[in-house]
Amino acid sequence: MKFAVVAHRHSATNDALVAAAVGWGVEAQVVDPRRALAVLEPGDIALARLDVREELDGIERGTGELERLAAGGVDVRNPPGALIVAHDKLLTARTLRLAGLPHPHTTHISPALPAAVPDLPLVLKPRFGSWGRDVELCSTADELDSALARLQGKRWFREHGALAQELVEPKGWDLRLVVASGRVVGAARRVAHHGEWRTNAALGADVVPADPPPIARALALAAAEAARVDLVGVDLLPTRNGFVVLELNGAVDFRPLYLDSGDVFSETVAALLGDVTPQRELAAASG
Repeated sequence: MKFAVVAHRHSATNDALVAAAVGWGVEAQVVDPRRALAVLEPGDIALARLDVREELDGIERGTGELERLAAGGVDVRNPPGALIVAHDKLLTARTLRLAGLPHPHTTHISPALPAAVPDLPLVLKPRFGSWGRDVELCSTADELDSALARLQGKRWFREHGALAQELVEPKGWDLRLVVASGRVVGAARRVAHHGEWRTNAALGADVVPADPPPIARALALAAAEAARVDLVGVDLLPTRNGFVVLELNGAVDFRPLYLDSGDVFSETVAALLGDVTPQRELAAASG
């Protein structure tokens, strides 16, 4: 059996997942979607980590190849349908609402169709967003009008519109939990940079270890199950009564600090391997 991270680039997370699989005695590598068709066989595991495109106008190419892999008997984790739900924030909102999970009220604003604007203040963001880019806080009608005027020049806005999302009062931090095959394998607290309300690491937020409370763990697990995604980052915002699910990330990046005791990447791969007995365990048993 082989284990492949299907992605368009090497990253610290992708390479660490491959190294962890090798540590479990499994042949592993990072391959792009086309290469995956050539090297993977029935019974192999393909962990799809297609990300949002740099232009924020959709998901990286490769969903067709993932479908072909699955049809050919490869065990595709994070299949295309699940990746789309995790990356498309409008579908995320609908999925979480149907599952009865707490999520900020979300309205789709299309440049072609009139829509009722939700109450202010609100957060304006791309449907396929990441890294905190093009996310704006609008507290007044004038700020919203100005933001929408700026978005007219964005290709992603012309193609997909934007989301107007209820503002959850910023506390200066959030939790990111990593869920793999129904297990919380790691978590971190992201603390916004001074003068910044967004908690994205790309915007300077400090990322520190966290031991999330049971309510946060249960919420992250429920969100991952609702989206039917195998490896996902679940971002939770604190509220007076607990947490709300802000976003899902189907190509989540994480670091060793996400697990205080143990190797978060090894735990992640072990969860993804599931009932596949790693060769390292077999060797230990025979010895």
